[in-house]
Amino acid sequence: MEGNVPIEKPMDIQAILEMLPHRYPFLLIDRVTGCVPHKQVRALKNVTFNEPFFVGHFPGHPVMPGVLIVEAMAQAAAVLAHYSIPKGPSGKLYYYFAGINDMRFKRPVIPGDQLILEINLLRLMRGVGKFEGRALVDGNVVAEGGMLCSIKEEALF
Repeated sequence: MEGNVPIEKPMDIQAILEMLPHRYPFLLIDRVTGCVPHKQVRALKNVTFNEPFFVGHFPGHPVMPGVLIVEAMAQAAAVLAHYSIPKGPSGKLYYYFAGINDMRFKRPVIPGDQLILEINLLRLMRGVGKFEGRALVDGNVVAEGGMLCSIKEEALF
């Protein structure tokens, strides 16, 4: 996916907060710059030194945990799923990780980086979405792999 993909207008943090249940410190996308329902989404995360995980990962050498890079990718995938499937009577959907496939990490993400998340929808069937994606910094891939997402109209908790 090169450049921005079509969207009516970029989604700012307020629009993302209305769509996803995540909140600070676990909301890991700051803006959606492009979305084509049933196909792809592009989002970004500004990585700042103030992130709470940098206190312990690692003191004196801050590195964004790989699991949080994957979570940011999954949150972008949830935005794509939101625009790709019809809503039921409640109008509210919940997105749960169901699997991570062949995820690879190429280089560390550090404070000051802007993480660009590019996610493609491969298949959406019976409440399960299959996605592939990559995370980039300055045009270089820092992580890539596949994800499965279970989509439910009711919260599981």
